[in-house]
Amino acid sequence: MHRLTSPLALLVCVLALVACEEGAQHAQQEIIQTHARRVQEIVRDDLQRGVRGVEQAGTKLARGFLVEDPERRQREMRTALHLLRQPPRGIQELMISPISFVAAVDANGIVVARDAEPDPMAGFDAGEAFPMVRRALQEGWSGYELEEFPALIPDQPPSQTVLYVAPARTRDGRIVGAVLAGTPLWRTAQRVGRQLQADQASEISEGLILWVYLYRGDQLHHHGTPADLDTIVPDAAARNAGFARSPGGFTGEVAQFGRWYAYGVVPLPRIADDVGAVIFRSDPP
Repeated sequence: MHRLTSPLALLVCVLALVACEEGAQHAQQEIIQTHARRVQEIVRDDLQRGVRGVEQAGTKLARGFLVEDPERRQREMRTALHLLRQPPRGIQELMISPISFVAAVDANGIVVARDAEPDPMAGFDAGEAFPMVRRALQEGWSGYELEEFPALIPDQPPSQTVLYVAPARTRDGRIVGAVLAGTPLWRTAQRVGRQLQADQASEISEGLILWVYLYRGDQLHHHGTPADLDTIVPDAAARNAGFARSPGGFTGEVAQFGRWYAYGVVPLPRIADDVGAVIFRSDPP
């Protein structure tokens, strides 16, 4: 488990500035001084909310696992899962989180239902697929891990997903199931990018460009980013070379279509040791 108490920001002390003397120097400074720290704060807060959310959901849903009729249990559980993310009685941590699904897992590790239909997760053996689910059911563990979630719909690729799990306990402490939730890395990238843009709304209106990508190993995860910007994101070889010079993170700059872009590469060990963010900023002309 990647513990929620790990240090927040290692960038402020160890992030190196790797820059040319012209172009996007101010943008690089803003990435170092503002955006990199903010990205880490958003990720930290979302991870904490995700764990708290499934823990509260486990308490709320415990009685639903005791329904004996399988069809009724699935139907009622799906409705209850949906309501967990709806006002006025939903769980705040789940309502404001970028989590893309919440599912109920029975004591044998089999998904009873998720919070929406169609439901390709129903019947999926989450206990077999994810050791963290077995730990929740057998040991009462709660937390998160980054996992490769298999494709449950034909022709779709597997997804790199942060999974949250917590046991569902009855009042006498018996574990009767678990709650499982997940956020794909592309959705985290989208959420972080939108938050940075909201933070800088006044500058965005004046022409500031600000986008965020996440990577795991040599894979890039993003959604809604400009196609022309996608082509200039530093690849795995460039990131590895940068980290060899500056393990805490680094910045650089690149020109495209007559406009300078700064970028910062930020490790995100809270998610996993091989995960990080690439922040792009271009100041208004």
